[in-house]
Amino acid sequence: MKLVVGLGNPGSEYRDTRHNMGFLVIDELTRRWHVADTWREKFEALQIKTTVGGEPVIVAKPLTFMNLSGQAVAGLAGFYKIDPPDVFVVTDDVALPLGRLRARREGGAGGHNGLKSVIEHLGTQAFPRMRVGVGRGDEGRDLADHVLGRFEAGERDTVSAAVLRAADATEMFLSEGIERAMNAFNAAEKQDPDPAE
Repeated sequence: MKLVVGLGNPGSEYRDTRHNMGFLVIDELTRRWHVADTWREKFEALQIKTTVGGEPVIVAKPLTFMNLSGQAVAGLAGFYKIDPPDVFVVTDDVALPLGRLRARREGGAGGHNGLKSVIEHLGTQAFPRMRVGVGRGDEGRDLADHVLGRFEAGERDTVSAAVLRAADATEMFLSEGIERAMNAFNAAEKQDPDPAE
């Protein structure tokens, strides 16, 4: 069994904000799998239990707000007895240009409070993740305002394409593992030097 978690903030006021990139990817996956209307609340998260390629998968969106995401992730992983290498976290990343993907087998939080919480509550950095770039925004703009802001009209095509690619990468992780997803999707992206983690 695997757990796929998109990080974000609950509530309509945060819908389609940069910080909710993880939620957008989860929504795309549930749409593809025709399970988008089967959400249940459990362990401070909305979750769906389904089967993908014959394997049970839990997809989840924490209801804890970003900075406490680890509570929901650890609660679900503990209840379903899912080890960290089988927990796949999808999140936004300001250190990557808008739309850029970066899959990793493990790593630090890179300044992301949601990942920091997941690391703290799982007790390890050794879980795979997909970071989806949202850029840093205009120089001088407060970073919190940037990540809590909605995408501009001119960014939407790039965001939509990134969500589709991130969902593809997640499906590859589920079917073929993180190494294959990293090789396929990291190589396909034009890479800048990897942000410090």
